[in-house]
Amino acid sequence: MKILISNDDGYRAEGLRHLRSSLATLADITVVAPDRNRSGASNSLTLDGPLRVFEAEPGVHFVMGGTPTDCVHMAVSGLFDFEHDMVVSGINDGENLGDDVLYSGTVAAAVEGRFLGLSAVAVSLCMQPESDRNFAAAAEVARLIVEQLVRKPPERALILNVNVPDLPFDQIKGFRSTRLGFRHRSEPVIRSHDPRGREIYWIGPAGAYQDAGEGTDFHAIQNGFVSVTPLQIDLTRHAALPAVQSWLDDLNG
Repeated sequence: MKILISNDDGYRAEGLRHLRSSLATLADITVVAPDRNRSGASNSLTLDGPLRVFEAEPGVHFVMGGTPTDCVHMAVSGLFDFEHDMVVSGINDGENLGDDVLYSGTVAAAVEGRFLGLSAVAVSLCMQPESDRNFAAAAEVARLIVEQLVRKPPERALILNVNVPDLPFDQIKGFRSTRLGFRHRSEPVIRSHDPRGREIYWIGPAGAYQDAGEGTDFHAIQNGFVSVTPLQIDLTRHAALPAVQSWLDDLNG
């Protein structure tokens, strides 16, 4: 079995190192990761220039000057002379809960794997202020989930968004299948000035939890469980199709 690993925190990230070590007990591992932190890159592809690939470790660990989606797309679409069986992205340095998935490069790497026909897992560690950074526990969670995917493969390839509470492994209460919650509107932009006195702006922090009741990924994490959310690529709001067609019929005459 061959597993492709990527991330959005960059090829030197601590979470990537733990993930690789854990999954190496299950499969042959190839790492293709961005050359720097690309958090928030979402599903962007580099289409306006060439991409360069370097070997951080010959034949095993590759570094690309692109986005997480670039890394997975290239790795699955011709960079190597062999096929991968699965894509695992992470371990992200921070949560990817609720609407975070729309912006997350970690999740985007997994989504790209699914676009290309592979089962895919995105793993994030939901760290708290002054946390212990339990990457080893998150890596063990990733290993167990991948092992289960191998033991009992789904009928169709899945995207699993996995968030792990920042706890030692023996304090994690278990695994929960969850839906995405929803955040409040993000905090306002932060105004500042550069050294020359010119005004600059920072994107404000993510909003607090809004839809975080039982059954959501937020609720699972708050209660010490691993949140596992199956994601789909089809964003169509199917239930709204008849109403939209009725609305369009006025334009059809």
